Amino acid sequence: MERYVIITVGKTHSGKSTFARDLERQLKNTVVIDQDVHAEFINTYYDKLLPASGPNTFKYAITKTIVDYAVEETNAHLILCNSNRNEKIRLKLLSRFHDLGFKSILVDFDLPDDVLRARIADSTRSTKIFRSASTFQEVLDRQEVERNVKQPKTGEADHLFVINRPEDAEQVIYSIVEVVD
Repeated sequence: MERYVIITVGKTHSGKSTFARDLERQLKNTVVIDQDVHAEFINTYYDKLLPASGPNTFKYAITKTIVDYAVEETNAHLILCNSNRNEKIRLKLLSRFHDLGFKSILVDFDLPDDVLRARIADSTRSTKIFRSASTFQEVLDRQEVERNVKQPKTGEADHLFVINRPEDAEQVIYSIVEVVD
């Protein structure tokens, strides 16, 4: 059986988590690994262990442990649900999975910022995932000016799907299920 890693790429409130959960329901033997879940867990129970500044190495260590366990102890397909917007880090992640024999799928959420702003304005999502921001609008503002961010391109992964409108998600899920099954 070929194993797949499906990696979401996109800004806050672009639909990555919702998409991942919907895909997980449609695709047999699949697990979602969502860094926002890890961040909320840490911030709720282990906030005293968070680094005072710089990268959230604690969150990354928890995510790496979960990913390693899923790779080594299961035969599940993986959906890595976080922003993955930094090209260098994304390519390193893809290379690691390719070296492990996984096929790869990137799903690029390229929704217009006005759609994201409207979603943020209506959001009831918990802010317990934050360490260095206080609102989702602040996160989006930072993401709009980030360096080292490049849209995924053909050739980075075995398959690339782009979601430009919220209504594209259902068709992309269908297409991924067709590829994997």
